[in-house]
Order: sequence, then C-alpha cells, then structure tokens
Amino acid sequence: MIWYRIDNRLIHGQIIEAWLPYTRATRLVVANNQLAVDPLRQQIVLLAVPSRVCTNFAVLGSLPALIAEYQQKKDDVLVLFANCQDARAAFDLGLNFEKCNIGNLPYSEEKRRICSHVAVSADDEYCLRYLEDHSVILDFRSIPADVPQMGVW
Repeated sequence: MIWYRIDNRLIHGQIIEAWLPYTRATRLVVANNQLAVDPLRQQIVLLAVPSRVCTNFAVLGSLPALIAEYQQKKDDVLVLFANCQDARAAFDLGLNFEKCNIGNLPYSEEKRRICSHVAVSADDEYCLRYLEDHSVILDFRSIPADVPQMGVW
C-alpha cells in the first residue's frame, strides 16, 4: 500500500515511531526537489531512519514512475511531501493518489489555523481544495492514534 503525508518536517520522530509501524512501510520516499539534490542534507536526514527502511529522495517529476514501480512490487511505501504545493504538483504530474494525510503545517501570521496541527495560507488552502475537488480524501491528524479530522474547512 502507498501512503501519502504532507508534513513540513519530513522525517522526524512521529514518522519513525508512529507512522512507519502503522503503515508497515518498508520504503520511505521523501518527495522534495531541494532535498533530492542535496546529498549532505540527505545524509543528515538518514541518521534518523532505521536500517530496515529503504529511503529514496525523489524530485517530483520522477515520483509517478517511482511509485508505479513500487506498486508493481507491492511494496508498502510512505511518501512525504514538505508542503501542499509539492503534493499538488505531484498530483498534476500524474501521481494519482486517493488519500493524503495532513500531518503538520505550522502557524504563522499570514496563515489561518484550521486544526491544532495545521495552519494554511491562501495558497495552501487552494492546493488542498484542488486535491479535494479531484476526489482526494484529506485526513488531518498528527499521529495514527488521533481521530482523523475530515472537512475541517
């Protein structure tokens, strides 16, 4: 199964301790154009990932083919996006996902808080509504044990 999550922190404790066991993912894909071309940052990030989990850093354009390959192999994969814009761009590039977990988007003055762990700018909201309009179910929760919040608008 392929799981999708938007979380500005990308790989962090909640991913390692909660989401990887919950999803049973044996592969972790960090879908971020900047990180995909920065070997030093990749090495730092990889320090947190258990050795049993295969990790890929992918530019958004390569994501549809990469995920298709993992689907053929029937791999369990957790895909991480740093922001709503990356998730929408991947969707527009042909990555047709049906559900996306919204894990963490931090508050700032130009953003509107929509639940305890998510604050959206106008552009974030536009991207999320675009995904919803294309039948993507948005699942707002920090950790798997949380009750999913749907329709937080």
